[in-house]
Amino acid sequence: MENSQVLYALYNVIIDRKKNPKEGSYTNYLIEKGIDKILKKVGEECTETVIAAKNGENSETIYEICDLMYHLSVLMEEQGITWDDVFEELAKRELKEGNLKKFHTKGEI
Repeated sequence: MENSQVLYALYNVIIDRKKNPKEGSYTNYLIEKGIDKILKKVGEECTETVIAAKNGENSETIYEICDLMYHLSVLMEEQGITWDDVFEELAKRELKEGNLKKFHTKGEI
């Protein structure tokens, strides 16, 4: 399976769980709890990813990135955002030149 297809497959499972709930499904638990729980989990997984990366544990960082991407996928479905939407935005950014943000110093306007 092509790498991006894994993300589509994951997203489709989330959609399917929403349409056809399964008893004991963690995805259904998140969906039932709603946006606050989903956002809490995204934040937790983001923090765990940062800590794993800081500790220099690549296998742990990969594991946490996967958890983060799963929870982001649940958030995306909740918000009606698809992977196509994300990939389209990334493609737009790839075309930009001079994408470095300018930092302002005191006194500059």
